[in-house]
Amino acid sequence: MTQTALSGWTDLTAPSLDDFAAIARAAFDALPEPFRSLSGEVVIRVDDFADEATLAEMGIEDPFELTGLYHGVDIGRRDSLGPAAEPSRIFLYRRPILDEWCDHGGITLSELIAHVLIHEIGHHFGLTDDDIDRVEAE
Repeated sequence: MTQTALSGWTDLTAPSLDDFAAIARAAFDALPEPFRSLSGEVVIRVDDFADEATLAEMGIEDPFELTGLYHGVDIGRRDSLGPAAEPSRIFLYRRPILDEWCDHGGITLSELIAHVLIHEIGHHFGLTDDDIDRVEAE
């Protein structure tokens, strides 16, 4: 790269946690209505990385391997007569998503954040990773 090409990048910073949250909210708001309403009161949270306890529980040593996580009782397993479940949460992990985005090169950051968000919403609906992969392949 020439010095001129590099000079355009010297004043840029990585998107903040708040920037990521805004992009995720826009992606959620752009989902078709049936998905938004079925998602209910799911909470979307953005952190730099998953915490150590989460990584250990999942058997993940490299925190860059986890871009998102659904935490809660999926809607197919909820008992409407039982005690209220804690709110479902979707975690998006900023640093691993940025790392993956840099590796891809062919998609926008907004597209990647939306992809991770939709994947985690799939878990909220009770889909497994294999189910989600099949849907994406179609």
